[in-house]
Amino acid sequence: MQGERRFCLWIKDCDREEAEKVTEIRIRLQRVAEFRAASKAAETRPSAAYPHRFRQIQSVAERWTIAVPAVSSENRAYFPVGFTGSDTIHSNRNFAIYDAEIWNFALASSNIHRAWLGAVCARFETRYSYSNTIGWNCLPVPILTEQNKADLAQCAEDILLAREHYFPATIADMYDPERMDTEFPRVRAAHEANDEVLERIYIGRRFKNDTERLEKLFDLYTKMTTKGSGLATKLAGVK
Repeated sequence: MQGERRFCLWIKDCDREEAEKVTEIRIRLQRVAEFRAASKAAETRPSAAYPHRFRQIQSVAERWTIAVPAVSSENRAYFPVGFTGSDTIHSNRNFAIYDAEIWNFALASSNIHRAWLGAVCARFETRYSYSNTIGWNCLPVPILTEQNKADLAQCAEDILLAREHYFPATIADMYDPERMDTEFPRVRAAHEANDEVLERIYIGRRFKNDTERLEKLFDLYTKMTTKGSGLATKLAGVK
């Protein structure tokens, strides 16, 4: 959100021996092994045998990752979804959609997604606290044609290009509700266009408000969960 960069050591099994020739890396790995071996958690102690790796690795992107924040302010007009290259490692503060078709970014960035997660996900104080199982995996999406996906992919690219226009502004800057319209109008316009395309796929026009969005979503969810209905598009998995 704030554009801060953090770094980690990412060492493959085949590179461990070579990495440990670097004194500082070897010392750090020894400390990790000692820390894990002394852990009170039984599931952590075996990982002392491979201190060069994170204990839990859900996946690694080959091309890109759509990053979904675990916690986000409810005051933002849009849920601030990120997009990173294959050289970025995501921590437990993000959910990640690895190597998904880019139209998934348009869907995740939409007001439909924001309304759904606001209704079904938990809250951290008043902020959205995301759940991959119900926030994304259960999001009702009608069957998308190849043209629908192409149109949404274009919307996703337009949002990313609009953000790039304001570089080095951060996501926190661009999605600040008091600054978005005045300082970052291209981002707002790109999101509006995205909602226009997506909501017309759902009902042939824009929704009037979140109440109407949720009525349609829960109606679709009921049909989607009916055995053999075949009414939903399968989304890329969030981890």
